[in-house]
Amino acid sequence: MLLETINPATEKMLTSYKTIGNKKITEIIRQVHSDFLEWKNVSIEKRKKLMLNVAQVLRNNKYRYAEILTLEMGKPITQAIAEIEKCAWVVEHYAKNAKTMLAKENIKTDAKESFVQFDPLGIILAVMPWNFPFWQVFRFAAPALMAGNAAVLKHASNVTMSALTIEEIFQKSGLPKNIFRTLLIASGQVKNVIKNPLVKAVTLTGSEYAGSKVAMESGKVLKKTVMELGGSDPFIILEDANLKDASSIAVTARLLNNGQSCIAAKRFIVVEKVYDKFLELFKRKMKAVVIGNPLKNETGLGPIARKDLLLELHSQVIQSVKKGAKILMGGKIIKRKGYYYQATILTNVKKGMPAYEQELFGPVASVIKVKNEKEAIYVANDTPFGLGASLWTENLSKAKELAKQIDSGSVFINGMVKSDPRLPFGGVKLSGFGRELSHYGIKEFVNIKTIWIK
Repeated sequence: MLLETINPATEKMLTSYKTIGNKKITEIIRQVHSDFLEWKNVSIEKRKKLMLNVAQVLRNNKYRYAEILTLEMGKPITQAIAEIEKCAWVVEHYAKNAKTMLAKENIKTDAKESFVQFDPLGIILAVMPWNFPFWQVFRFAAPALMAGNAAVLKHASNVTMSALTIEEIFQKSGLPKNIFRTLLIASGQVKNVIKNPLVKAVTLTGSEYAGSKVAMESGKVLKKTVMELGGSDPFIILEDANLKDASSIAVTARLLNNGQSCIAAKRFIVVEKVYDKFLELFKRKMKAVVIGNPLKNETGLGPIARKDLLLELHSQVIQSVKKGAKILMGGKIIKRKGYYYQATILTNVKKGMPAYEQELFGPVASVIKVKNEKEAIYVANDTPFGLGASLWTENLSKAKELAKQIDSGSVFINGMVKSDPRLPFGGVKLSGFGRELSHYGIKEFVNIKTIWIK
């Protein structure tokens, strides 16, 4: 089978790769395990030094790596550069802080001495998506490797160049050759990797369908999983919100990464008192975004990553309109080479429509009018997802109380939902379970071991 990478801006094939068979998969996993047996005993100070090398390699080559991202999945080049810089940040964060995060925890008991220590598990399988081809991998790999684990990566097939480049980065940085390996495999081969006894745990970022499949296979062999899945994040505008700031951030929150982000704002829930004013500002600023070649610095909105995803997005818009949604702007596939979709705003969005109930993975904003903050919170929670939420109000004490009522892994007050190495990241409901980043993330894939001494 071939793994093909197609430039979504030109529809031309960049390259293709042959998948490997089960025999080769087993061989690679054995090699990774062999390097893990040495790596787990490497001092954390030496791991730190090597991981800081990784960060430096990323920074030194950020323009070349960013171009790979843009060519493979259409991310605007300025955002691609920012993604590489963020990868260097997460690597540095764990290199500098892992020792403290993993320090033994002394606990007073009836023993002469008792404490908890954090030991590596072994090989972690990462099943990663195409939308942030470098960041999704590094936010997992940085804590996992600093904790003494090894990793094998099954990346999305349309970003195979990125997957092989990431493997090369770790090798260039002086880490053991096989401590991080990319497996050129199809989705159907993941099951056999999970079953391999040398693979100890699995992390996945992707759709809830993919997550349920991988979690099921992992559950059969009783292996730990962390799942970061889809989202339909609410962006809640209360009547005392700063509309100028909120409308500007709303555009970025919806169109970042061409609208293809799990934590992108997707449902804009606006109280009726400020609905018309917000909509006016939002529309004006959405129209100002430059759509075009993602390799140009001025481009703010590039193509959808694949043709099938473009058609699926358009179908969701059409089905919503058939059920009563109104197109305020956009709503069409752009007739040009590449998988481009217009920046779109849908109004009159109601329950029962794809624009209300499903994740729209592209530059389409669903705007929902509500009577008051109570209804706003109800609508925000009226979704099977629970990844992030953005809440806009000048009353911060009220905002903190309302944040408690929102069912999501994070609530950002007067700001855009984003991931940060210092903060835990993950969701509830169909958005998954477990946490990445912060000290919580590094402890997902360790053996939390009790030591008791008489």
